Amino acid sequence: METFEFLGFGLDAWITIVTVFSMFTVLLFTKLRSDVVFLCAVGILLVTNVLDTKEALSGVSQASVAVVGVLFVVIAGLMHTGVLQWIVKNLLGTPQTYTKAVMRLMLPVAALSSFLSNTTVVALFVNIVKMWAKKLNISPSKLLIPLSYASGMGGVCTLIGTPPNLIISGLYEQKTGEAMNILATTIPGLFCLAVGVLSIIAMRRLLPNRKSPESTFESTGDYTVEMLVPSDNPHIGQTVGELKLNNPRGGSLIELRHFDDETILSPVPDDEPLMGGDRLVYAGQIAELLEMEKSHGLVNADHHVFHYEDAPKGKNHLRTAYLTFGSRLIGTTMGTNGFEQEHGVTLVAVSRRGSRIEQMPREVVLQAGDTLLLECVKELKTDTKAMSQDLQFFESDDIPNIGAGTIVSSLIMIAMVALSAFGVLPLLHSAVLAVFAMLIFRCCSPEQAMRAINWDILMIFACSAVLGLAIQKTGIAERMATGILDICGTNPIVVMTAICFAGTFITEFISNTAAGAMFFPIMYEAAEKLGYEPFPFLIALMIAVSSSFATPIGSPTHMLVYGPGGYRFSDFLKVGLLMNLIILAANILIVNLVYPLTPLP
Repeated sequence: METFEFLGFGLDAWITIVTVFSMFTVLLFTKLRSDVVFLCAVGILLVTNVLDTKEALSGVSQASVAVVGVLFVVIAGLMHTGVLQWIVKNLLGTPQTYTKAVMRLMLPVAALSSFLSNTTVVALFVNIVKMWAKKLNISPSKLLIPLSYASGMGGVCTLIGTPPNLIISGLYEQKTGEAMNILATTIPGLFCLAVGVLSIIAMRRLLPNRKSPESTFESTGDYTVEMLVPSDNPHIGQTVGELKLNNPRGGSLIELRHFDDETILSPVPDDEPLMGGDRLVYAGQIAELLEMEKSHGLVNADHHVFHYEDAPKGKNHLRTAYLTFGSRLIGTTMGTNGFEQEHGVTLVAVSRRGSRIEQMPREVVLQAGDTLLLECVKELKTDTKAMSQDLQFFESDDIPNIGAGTIVSSLIMIAMVALSAFGVLPLLHSAVLAVFAMLIFRCCSPEQAMRAINWDILMIFACSAVLGLAIQKTGIAERMATGILDICGTNPIVVMTAICFAGTFITEFISNTAAGAMFFPIMYEAAEKLGYEPFPFLIALMIAVSSSFATPIGSPTHMLVYGPGGYRFSDFLKVGLLMNLIILAANILIVNLVYPLTPLP
């Protein structure tokens, strides 16, 4: 039986190539869940016999995957004892210049991101930075991109700071039997961070000066109108549905307050009867809504009780949310997608790139990055997780108390890092002990610990490792390494730079975890073919695949700041392309100084 081969690749290799490229295409151009797409890719490799069952399931048994899962619980302990909140409260201060503000912001964020989830850190800081920027009289858009960049650059400073570091170090340990130190990337990472902070300060003019999206919601009188029901109105006793008051021409009913001002309904059910003294709050085109004064015998309220900042405590309240990339709501309208009914929220207004859209809110075709002003029921916090795939809320109703638990959880985290850094225990062992300590000292409850584990990320992490194995097993890594050597020659620094450049480019469009897993075998093979120890090459790769600055889809943290900053896609390109090149040069320079290339024995 003849063996299939085309362009130097066998059938298994071509199945892998097509599967990986198809996976990237689906992730870029559809709204399917990333973990499902990764799982399907592994499934295809399994049923086509590219991988056997043991290989297809090998990602689940990776020590690095277990470390990521365990670290979620450690982070939960820090969050629920208020450690992060204390740091935010005490470190920002009131700097007098933009340069000092950038340093006050980026350095603490980078330090936190070295040990905690980048996404968690940025989500915590976003609202704080917006208020801080207002206090300093600086546009939030001048600080939110540096916030996101700092989290990425800080993450590479330790092995636990970002998933690619864990997956690359885990694959290296499988190959060589030697574990990397948790601080292996610290010196190169700190150098790149310093270069990055100075670059942001130098390129401050390239950072956009955008209006904060939610500032367009502060004057509710510009887009809402309040109507009163006179005591002699002939329609008293009829229902909202009978009178067609929910969706009149030009707007929608977002709230009904009965005359006692205690009963507040939102969304308003069709079977709710109208009573004298009721106050109806509408959002939309005010001129058209005012026609109801004649058609329904309503009168315009002489003062507004519906305000963005003064929402009634313990009742319905207003909250801002940002439409995430990949949201199922993109391309739909709130009037047709059923989201309001499903989650018990009412859309009041929509802002895009810092300007409120002058259109009936429920008829606006939604786009990624849109800022939505929602009226939410008191129990919204129980539904926030269900909405997180489509919307990002930054306000939190749960403010942890800072006390003895804050100190205990901090000490547990420090002990975990120290035990691993000094080689007393492997990272996984020290992380597991940290989890036990968090639970024993009640830094978080078992329920909070389980809720903190992000199973979607764990699935992507495990599947990425399997895809990296397929790339190596089918000979793709060896062929690509040979091709790079043919093009770049045998100069190890040139080869290192070329692969890191490719990794930096690819990670702008796919997850950095996947990029790390897929470039590991290529970098490892290239180093061995050149006759050098792969360790320095892999340290450079860790930094490269986490250096995604040029597109908002390059990192989840970019997506977190995209809406709040009122950014456009091009805003990231202007600063990010230069940052990619600057950090790449700094990366190659410092890695070769700290870890000189060593020939293989």
